[in-house]
Amino acid sequence: MKCLIIAAGKGSRLQQRGPSKPLIPLLGIPLIERVIRTALDAGVDEIFVVTGYQGEQIRDFLEGLAARLAIRITPLVNDEWEKDNGLSVLTARDYLHDPFLLLMADHLFDPRLGHALTTHALTDGEIALGIDLDTRNPLVDMEDVTRIKVEDGKIRTIGKGLVDFNGFDTGVFLCSPAIFKALAQSKDTVGDATLSGAVRILAAKGCVSAVPTRGFWVDVDDPKAFNKAEAALLDHLRDKSNDGPVSRYLNRPISIRVSRYLAQYDVTPNQISLFSFLCSMIAAGLFALGGYLALLLGGVLAQFASVIDGCDGEVARLKYQSSDFGGWFDAVLDRYADAFLLFGLTWHVLLTEPNGWILFIGVMAIIGSFMLSYTADKYDNLMRERFELRGMAMIRMGRDVRVLLIFIGAVMNLVLPVLVAIVVVMNIETIRRMKVASDA
Repeated sequence: MKCLIIAAGKGSRLQQRGPSKPLIPLLGIPLIERVIRTALDAGVDEIFVVTGYQGEQIRDFLEGLAARLAIRITPLVNDEWEKDNGLSVLTARDYLHDPFLLLMADHLFDPRLGHALTTHALTDGEIALGIDLDTRNPLVDMEDVTRIKVEDGKIRTIGKGLVDFNGFDTGVFLCSPAIFKALAQSKDTVGDATLSGAVRILAAKGCVSAVPTRGFWVDVDDPKAFNKAEAALLDHLRDKSNDGPVSRYLNRPISIRVSRYLAQYDVTPNQISLFSFLCSMIAAGLFALGGYLALLLGGVLAQFASVIDGCDGEVARLKYQSSDFGGWFDAVLDRYADAFLLFGLTWHVLLTEPNGWILFIGVMAIIGSFMLSYTADKYDNLMRERFELRGMAMIRMGRDVRVLLIFIGAVMNLVLPVLVAIVVVMNIETIRRMKVASDA
């Protein structure tokens, strides 16, 4: 499916963040690139972008983006960009003859909304609009949002000044060529060349379907909305289904704050993974030195590394840099880090109590750690389905719990009891997972 994106306006209310609104970076990625990547996730395979203000700069960026993403992006020019937004849509009428997705360069939205529209079946002469029925949505600017009235799945009227309304216009449309005829009619008959004017004409004929939103959307129109969009994207990072309790309630709130700043710089997720690993290696070395001060510093550094370990995935999601290799690379480094941390603790105890039982406990702690990680994938997939059916969050025992135990043991100088606890907890949890899998 083709997609048309309007990126012609000046965006004067956001010029303090950059001269060209579509190119203003949000958490390290320009707004228009976020919209384009979301459109691709929704099933779009060819994109047209209408430019106007700062058009040459935007077109240069799009040329590079098209090469990076290996997609076709065709820039169109609206010389009347200072007038109504419907004129930008009309510049594409000679290029779009089948249903197409219509987006705004400053409206961020969940790919699920885009997919709901791309899979929606239009009748002849109809368009569809993604709508938000949550009239208390905190991301919405009530003074600027376009309001709609929906009845029986159809939009009856639209406008910013509506008093009787039950939803909001998200700025995400599925259009047939009927939109061009409606725009021309609205322009010629009432002098209204806005998209809302065209929607009103089609709505009067019962030709505008309402498609409810799935996930978030936000119109990034001013500094306040920009901050809301940033917060929404960061908050979206909290929904990682395989987070354990320590990650969810302790590590993740901290790592998200760190990732917010890392995303502004040219730092890759793999570099973050490597940095976290090196911190763990230094912590293991401190454990092996002996003495409480080294033990304390090692424990703090190990927990710090555990927090930073969440940033690689967060930055990857924020900057569209996720990869199979990156996930595998991080997992391999985590296993090495776990082994060295537990070996360092074992060596710390052996310095004062050199006997075979200590060595056995250390080996069993490492084995339990590895087996818990080895069984995680199958167990997570199995239990995720069960908890989703019950509408519950999955509670998971993983690396986050193990490293926190290491931190507590180091701070409280209770290394041997913590090693024993890791042996018991990790190995019993592994056996429990095997039982759950065998019963499935």
